[in-house]
Amino acid sequence: MKNTTVLTFTLKIDNMIQLTKPLVFFDLETTGLNVATDRIVSIAISKIMVDGSVEKKYAVINPTVKIPKEASDIHGITDQMIADKPTFKQLAKGIYDFIKDCDIAGYNNNYYDNALLQEEFLRVDIDFPDHTVNSVDCCYIFKHFEKRDLSSALKYYCGEVMENAHNSQADTDATVKIFMAQIEKYPELNGKTVEELSAFCNTEKRVDWGSKIVIDKDGDYVYNFGGSKGQKVKDNKGFAEWVLNKDFPASLKILLNKILKN
Repeated sequence: MKNTTVLTFTLKIDNMIQLTKPLVFFDLETTGLNVATDRIVSIAISKIMVDGSVEKKYAVINPTVKIPKEASDIHGITDQMIADKPTFKQLAKGIYDFIKDCDIAGYNNNYYDNALLQEEFLRVDIDFPDHTVNSVDCCYIFKHFEKRDLSSALKYYCGEVMENAHNSQADTDATVKIFMAQIEKYPELNGKTVEELSAFCNTEKRVDWGSKIVIDKDGDYVYNFGGSKGQKVKDNKGFAEWVLNKDFPASLKILLNKILKN
């Protein structure tokens, strides 16, 4: 894997985890969140060997497409920075040789990074990581053990023990308290309008509550599910027509009909 920085060290893993093969932690920075069309602009890999030794590698990658400003604002990588960097195609064999025959891990990787990395590899005829690879998702572990239900939120934000949980009035009263505590706790939310708070809670830019249709950077309606995920509705009207004849929510069908008419 050329054009990478390398660092090695050792972790004490005795009695903490059973490794039968290396475990690779990785994270991607990308041009966006669309697995089908967006590309990798940097990859960081930490490979934990069975004996606890670790080798870390990092590479900045030319995605061969323009990096949107909103993406650069998040990860700090701009078009100018990647102009002379190698493409994923040029690095693919080295990356694959480094992580093949390993288990993988990351943070929310089961829902994003794994899929996008596989898409990049498939463009150079390498199918990795496929569904047979063991994959550990630290985000899932976090959400599993650290509850994110209403009672936990009331305890965290207000220091109160939830009584009569799942009683609609008690739940509503608790939600009001949590909301006011959140506004007070986070300066970036203080003084905002409801419209601004609504936008804050809708980073996905969904246009239906099931998040089946979202708005892309061009302002176009895009499918957010199924085999057509990431495709513009106007470019694939056939999928919309298929949905209209299947058992999908009425609200989604009404929305698609409006989109098709326009």
